Amino acid sequence: MWGGGVGERTPHRVIFKTREGGDFGLAITKEKKQELVAQYTDLLNRSQAVIFTDYRGLTAAELGRLRSKLREADSRYHVIKNTLFRLALQKADQPVPEDLLGGPVAVSFCLGEVPPTAKILVDFAKESKILTIRGGLLNKKPLGVQDIQALASLPSREVLLAQVLAGMQSPISGLVTVLSGTIRGLLNVLKARAEQLEGASA
Repeated sequence: MWGGGVGERTPHRVIFKTREGGDFGLAITKEKKQELVAQYTDLLNRSQAVIFTDYRGLTAAELGRLRSKLREADSRYHVIKNTLFRLALQKADQPVPEDLLGGPVAVSFCLGEVPPTAKILVDFAKESKILTIRGGLLNKKPLGVQDIQALASLPSREVLLAQVLAGMQSPISGLVTVLSGTIRGLLNVLKARAEQLEGASA
């Protein structure tokens, strides 16, 4: 189940059609189509996940700001040609989510960690009230909107490592104290034994 969408429509906003990811004019040459399919396939093969969005109603400035944020999270945001993207999904041995590929679609290719990208998209959808998250794919499995929202709430790898290290700090400190006490006690026993032997030989 792919789920519904995050974000609301504002019908009177000016629609900006971006061409990142390919020039989708009235005429696309065969060579251009092959180039786009190859580009999509390469991105799919390098992505940890892909997240499908409806970008209709976003201004050029808003799209640029969203792309900049996603690039910081090591993601690429492309408006796709649906028919060509279907071919790329097949070439990359990915399932084809037909219900996510209707109308204008932009895809976020998560080349790095997935949670930061999910968080950027979820936050942007809430902020703009225009961008709609449709669903996604993770490890060739469908992601519903709730799944993406759950991923958005996960900490980044850096934060997670910091939390793990903080959690380990107290046990390690306790272990060091115990080991120090044990070694100190052993040294005291050896010292006492040495003194005992010295007294016996005197």
